[in-house]
Amino acid sequence: MKRRTFLKQALSVSGALAAGGCISLPEMNSGYVDRKGKSMAGFRAPPMEKVRIGVIGLGHRGSGAIPRLAMLPNAEILALCDLIEDRVARQAKFLTEKGRPQPKCYAGSAEIWKTLCEQPDLDLIYICTPWLCHTPMAVHAMQCGKHAVTEVPAAVTVEQCWQLVDTSESTRKHFMMLENCCYGENELFALNLCRKGILGELVHGEGAYIHDLRASKWNAEQTGGYQGQWRLAWSQQHTGNPYPTHGLGPVCRYLDINRGDRMMTLTSMSSDPVGLARYAANKQIKATPIRQGDMNCTLIRTYRGRTILVQHDTTSPRPYSRLNLISGTKGCVADYPLRVALEPNAHQWMSAEELAKLKAAHAHPLWQKQGELARKQGGHGGMDFLMDYRLCHCLTQGLPLDMDVYDAASWSCLVELTETSVLKGGTKVDIPDFTRRGWITAARSEV
Repeated sequence: MKRRTFLKQALSVSGALAAGGCISLPEMNSGYVDRKGKSMAGFRAPPMEKVRIGVIGLGHRGSGAIPRLAMLPNAEILALCDLIEDRVARQAKFLTEKGRPQPKCYAGSAEIWKTLCEQPDLDLIYICTPWLCHTPMAVHAMQCGKHAVTEVPAAVTVEQCWQLVDTSESTRKHFMMLENCCYGENELFALNLCRKGILGELVHGEGAYIHDLRASKWNAEQTGGYQGQWRLAWSQQHTGNPYPTHGLGPVCRYLDINRGDRMMTLTSMSSDPVGLARYAANKQIKATPIRQGDMNCTLIRTYRGRTILVQHDTTSPRPYSRLNLISGTKGCVADYPLRVALEPNAHQWMSAEELAKLKAAHAHPLWQKQGELARKQGGHGGMDFLMDYRLCHCLTQGLPLDMDVYDAASWSCLVELTETSVLKGGTKVDIPDFTRRGWITAARSEV
């Protein structure tokens, strides 16, 4: 999408949120009461011999996805698309040099991605573009008869979340958000402890995205920034938590959200926006005002009475963290660094030796079987590779995907709902039930 088009859409979304104290929940839910197709919970598509993939967006994330997908014997990349022709040519050359088929190449036009989606010999559209493009591209892909996956967040408004749900249900095509953090070694270790009941009855979880991105937001693409500074534009136009899913996703997995429980309400508050403005001043960069607060804290309550804390801070000089905490009646797991405390000695963290033994005894089977290969392939320590590995495995075997369209919608809706709460002084906001009460009977998703 051209920068001018992106900014226009970002301004329109921001204006809708700011006008009249934001959008009320009845307005956001209007027209979405009746299901337009069958539920996608536990959906199994017909198995396929190989997953034929078209990739849209070959920037930061897309260029990293190509080598991973090319390593999978049950996947073929048959189409590539980007605004910039050189990116497409570079990745096409990489594939042919690896002995892979010559992909069809699409570039140079803001609408050319639609032609890729319409290519008949594709099964899956893999979307790695800026946030505002995710929903329209995924919806069009499903309408063209393709399964679709996108980078995070899957949507930036509640209306877009419903578009994804309705389209997936009506077309009977998978939609999954590429939440790689759900496949981290420590996240899956914590999930295994939860599944085995070692932490007891789960009560509270915490997740975050704390990552100093000041330089990346201000820099041009050539110096490690985002194309057209699109992420900076978002910080200038919005507040709340624009990127909740890295921390929230794993916690929702621990708590079986959308599969026996659901997120009901949230309240959100943001600190003043200081970090980006001071960074710009110190670098003598001419800057427009920033709306996104440095630290956003969101507290969620679920139907079963559990609580979730989600934090977002990309403008402070702090070490990287996703918090990744889950607490139960028998113990607690926390990350950065990894720590575990269990009864009867839960008043202190385990020693390094005790933790190593526990992790060896309860390592997740996916990491036990594929961990060595995942680490060699890289991608955030191997989690990216395992995400793609599982995606293609489930598609070729005709299995339900590890995460479905309801996960994508319920996690991504926080982008708008946290901003709604912040602009209303931290008021409580209802979270839509995208499953339409399907969470009550939906089976647990096993990785």
